[in-house]
Amino acid sequence: MNAVNTAKAIWIVLFLVVARFTYAQQTLRTKIGEANSNYDVQDSILIRTQDGATLSAIMVRKKGVIQPLPVVLQFTIYVRDTGRDIKSLKESADNGYVGVIAYTRGKRFSTSPIYPYENEAADAYEVIDWISKQPWCNGSVGMFGGSYNGFSQWAACKKSHPALKTIVPYVANRPGMGLPMENNVFVNPNYEWSFYVGNNKYLDTLTGNDRKRFRKVMFDWWRSGAAYNKMDSIDGTPNKWFQRWISHPDFDRYWQTMAPYKGDFTQITIPVLAFDGYYNDSQNSSLYYLKELQKYNPKTPCYLVIGPYGHFGTQIGGERVINGYRVDSVALLDIKKITYQWLDYVLKNGPKPDILKDKINYEVMGANAWRSAPSLDKMNNGFLTFYLTDQKTNVFYSLSPQKPSQTGYLSQQVDFSDRQISTNNYYPDPIERKSIDTSNGFVFVSEPLTEQLLVNGSFLGQLNISINKKDVDLGLTLYELTPAGDYFHLSYYIGRASYAKDMTKRTLLKPGEITTIDFSNTHLVSKQIHKGSRLVLAVNVNKNPFSQLNYGTGKDVSTETLLDAKEPLLLKWYTSSYIKVPVWR
Repeated sequence: MNAVNTAKAIWIVLFLVVARFTYAQQTLRTKIGEANSNYDVQDSILIRTQDGATLSAIMVRKKGVIQPLPVVLQFTIYVRDTGRDIKSLKESADNGYVGVIAYTRGKRFSTSPIYPYENEAADAYEVIDWISKQPWCNGSVGMFGGSYNGFSQWAACKKSHPALKTIVPYVANRPGMGLPMENNVFVNPNYEWSFYVGNNKYLDTLTGNDRKRFRKVMFDWWRSGAAYNKMDSIDGTPNKWFQRWISHPDFDRYWQTMAPYKGDFTQITIPVLAFDGYYNDSQNSSLYYLKELQKYNPKTPCYLVIGPYGHFGTQIGGERVINGYRVDSVALLDIKKITYQWLDYVLKNGPKPDILKDKINYEVMGANAWRSAPSLDKMNNGFLTFYLTDQKTNVFYSLSPQKPSQTGYLSQQVDFSDRQISTNNYYPDPIERKSIDTSNGFVFVSEPLTEQLLVNGSFLGQLNISINKKDVDLGLTLYELTPAGDYFHLSYYIGRASYAKDMTKRTLLKPGEITTIDFSNTHLVSKQIHKGSRLVLAVNVNKNPFSQLNYGTGKDVSTETLLDAKEPLLLKWYTSSYIKVPVWR
């Protein structure tokens, strides 16, 4: 073939490729046009708030529908691909609603600065007020969504708009409780998350997915001995959100104003359906709302569906395997289907979802069955009480059902200047394991159980300790030890001793004096425990790269450095300490 013919052949091939690509593009546009031809899509809405801020929103409804409809609202900081968000709104339209997504300040077309959590309570009210005045709204609004979108629903209840008729929060965050701090201990995940949501008007996925960078930052900080508030200096990128959060170690007015707090719950009367998971990192956040609502307004119809899910897994109805554990087959749900059944129940007088047999609906791990209870407190019909002892066999101490006749103690020494040893391996990954760390802290084991039962609820208890410093962060982890010798992670607690009595006000410990710490804010679980299994409790000081390091000086923990380590922490765990494990026999 000569050069001319070769050139012709190349041009023919290129022409065919371009023609086929053009045809494919035209076909795709035709299909998109046909798909959108059934919907009225308004994707450039701007809502102006009373203080002059702007909020960007998208509305989708079915074309040809004349009468006003109830509206399903999602209020979020996550500006994902517009097509993906519109697809979600089309689902609402297909279910007989008008779908609206509103984005928080500073996101998408909003010109306001981005400050996560801080304005959602007021802004949610204004978004709902704007929606309620639109000709396509019949005056009723329901909300659903997970994580931040769950928080924004509860924030909307801080000052409830009359048009808001129900919320369906999945794994809802409660700022200041669970994330970015748990029981007043700041944990690290929100450090990187703040860049992900705050760096631009959409999502900074490149930064958010840079796990190597943020893992390096954590361990560089840990090894350096620098103050926690220098994390962003070590990272090399200022983090104004992180600095803002750690300047509020008390659960003070800064956090309180973001979502319902104490008396605010008395005016929440709309029906609530919440979803959560036993292995949701921020479970304390989500269940806080339900506990407070039950406390301040027990007549409000509030339902919970909970099972063996993580934070992300809950939002899709569960995963077959979580942290190495294969869940029971009945645990997997069609969460979107249940959500719309609930919205129909409240907004259209439809039937209640079948899964809601009572207010609390939970899957029992290992039993492959759902159970229900009228309240969180009624999940159990008794407690197993165990005391710490100083009676040791091999590497374990006895966890005794009898209170010791004489109070003894176990002494633990922790050198905060030693970065070769980290303590308190509480995280439930893997959930099932062949061994647990016994190299530091203390591990207590019960005698074999003489009957099969369910561990049902959140364990609680009392710790009696004394230290040679003014504060300490503590960790407890509860396991089942099966007859086969396997450990199953049930629940855990981390918390700062100086806030045990009041999370809004720090009360330092007196060195050398016995301090009593009552705790109950542990992670809820339901698990079938077989006869012959034992319960195992690991107790420790929280010292690791994954959260603040409390050196015990009594200063602001975020400012303490390796220079504050000085003499090692000396901690006495007294045998008058006990735990109470909720069970159903």
